[in-house]
Amino acid sequence: MTPEDLVAHYDLEPIPREGGLFRRTWAGPERSDGRPDGTAIVALLAAPDFSALHRLPSDEVWHFYLGDPLELLLLAPDGTSRTTVLGPDIAHGQHLQFTVPAGTWMGARVAADGAWTFFGCTMAPGFTYEGYEHGDAAELTARYPSEAARIAGLCRP
Repeated sequence: MTPEDLVAHYDLEPIPREGGLFRRTWAGPERSDGRPDGTAIVALLAAPDFSALHRLPSDEVWHFYLGDPLELLLLAPDGTSRTTVLGPDIAHGQHLQFTVPAGTWMGARVAADGAWTFFGCTMAPGFTYEGYEHGDAAELTARYPSEAARIAGLCRP
């Protein structure tokens, strides 16, 4: 499958503010707080686009499906950072599935020399735009100075 095939098959649309294309594939019943019990999406990132740094109030499980590996920058509440790679090469440390803990800043891009990645994200309780917090480059750089260059490359105004 090509990225164009995936866009057509899933009727993907732009992800507001974050970047990439997506389609929600499932939402559970609504809870008393207005959030669904859970949500699932499929998403496509094509280089040089990226998933802008953001954080969410619940854990988010990322799933690799097709294409090139995806580098996920994680900025933890305790001030540490790490990079996780989603991809098919599990023998060399890539992950088919990875859980980003609630409150962790996350941003992603197709790995170097890659062209596109097709992946999914699942949350429980489910995603709502009210829970989405968009990253600010200046604030994140002040908190995580060792990641300044990567933060600048993964932020949008």
